[in-house]
Amino acid sequence: MVYQPSPLIAGPSLPPLSRPQLAEARRVRAVELFEDGVSNAEIARAVGVCAESVRRWRRMWEQGGASALRRRAATGRPPKLDDTQVETVRAALEQGARAHGFEADLWTLERVGAVVTRATGVVLSRASVWRMLTGRLGWSLQRPERRAVERNESEIARWIAHEWPRIKKGP
Repeated sequence: MVYQPSPLIAGPSLPPLSRPQLAEARRVRAVELFEDGVSNAEIARAVGVCAESVRRWRRMWEQGGASALRRRAATGRPPKLDDTQVETVRAALEQGARAHGFEADLWTLERVGAVVTRATGVVLSRASVWRMLTGRLGWSLQRPERRAVERNESEIARWIAHEWPRIKKGP
């Protein structure tokens, strides 16, 4: 499974908007329409949300203005790694697992965690490593194909071309 940002894009050369950015863009558009005197039902159709959301946004806008509908900074515990540390980790991971002393060029959560600790001095749990890989670095889970080491591609191609048609039953 590949994780990708929202397929909706703001323009042909701009990157796709994230879900929070898309939601804020809808609210900003709704504010523009509020100021133009457009009805809630028309705004709901225009921005692709239900009328109840538009009514709630209008109440917030009337009480606090356009800034009341802006996205707020995330609350809760701050991340253990800042943006520069995450970029340091990205650069280290792009070198490959073998460059960090692992025998196979595959990344596991444990291996990534070890590289994070070596590169930044910060110890992350497996769950935090996963969130960093998928959320902040945009990586996705990739499982390697299982193939025999002894596999002979030319012999397989020859068998498919010559032997399979000979033994195949029917058209």
